[in-house]
Amino acid sequence: MPTALILTDGKPGHENQSKALAEGLGLEPRLLPCLYPTRLRKALSYPCDRLGRWAPDLAGILPRARAAAEEHAPAALIGAGSNTFYSLKLLRRALGIPCVAILTPGGYRLGGFDAILAPAFDNPPERPNVLPIPTNLTPARPDFYRLQTAAFHERHVARKDRAVAVIVGGRNPVADVSPDWLRTQLEAVFATTEGCERWVTTSRRTSPEAEAVVDAFPFDYKLIFSRDRFNPIPAFVTECERLFVTADSTGMLSEAVAVGHANVEILDNLTVATGKFARFVQTLCDEGYAHRFEGDLGDARRKVDLAPTFAALRARLGL
Repeated sequence: MPTALILTDGKPGHENQSKALAEGLGLEPRLLPCLYPTRLRKALSYPCDRLGRWAPDLAGILPRARAAAEEHAPAALIGAGSNTFYSLKLLRRALGIPCVAILTPGGYRLGGFDAILAPAFDNPPERPNVLPIPTNLTPARPDFYRLQTAAFHERHVARKDRAVAVIVGGRNPVADVSPDWLRTQLEAVFATTEGCERWVTTSRRTSPEAEAVVDAFPFDYKLIFSRDRFNPIPAFVTECERLFVTADSTGMLSEAVAVGHANVEILDNLTVATGKFARFVQTLCDEGYAHRFEGDLGDARRKVDLAPTFAALRARLGL
């Protein structure tokens, strides 16, 4: 299988999206760590981006990239996040390999990338090489979900034919998961899902107080992230007839509306009515991908299909 060389800053949200893009393009991902050795070098990358082909190798990545390119003969370079954007263009010029940036590379020239995949909720600029996508990228390979679901069932044997799941996030600058709010939401979830198995997972951002609220409810399957780092979400999205997801994570919502056949219910914990999170939630609801849960259940099982985007990108890259 042809490969993609992924420049990674080690952040799961960036690395997983890069892997998902490689898989969507039919390329095997090969990871190459990409971090600036000092903050000064990263700061210099912005003005140095204006130098074009005379720009220096500020991240010290070129020798390692040459070795990786000789070993794996990558068909494309992929990177997400500000630690990778400058190096993507540097390696594109040095190695002659097309490059794709994920997320809008703010502060850098948009030229020099063969393509930029940017979520529409970020309001990306209109440029010929910018391809807006409705959600974040999520894993595309069916075998990933099969393996993760099998691992889930080694931990939990379902006793009912129908299941619903709750995915709980945490506080960020525009959202909160207060114990009182969460308790009210979970009471409403239980009231509307009689006869179903009920599964739940918290996340790395869920506070101890919120986890205590979750722990007090009689879920049939319960993962408290502070006690167990297993990821049950692939099983949730493929097996449940309904998913309840807090609005504080574009990644969790993206996976819920991209995979499986579940109705998606958004537990709206946003504290700011404007910005990308609010735009994302409203768009998902307006276009039938999700329903804002206010004690009643909706009918929102439409799923995002990125296959046309991947096909257009393959053509652009000459794959």
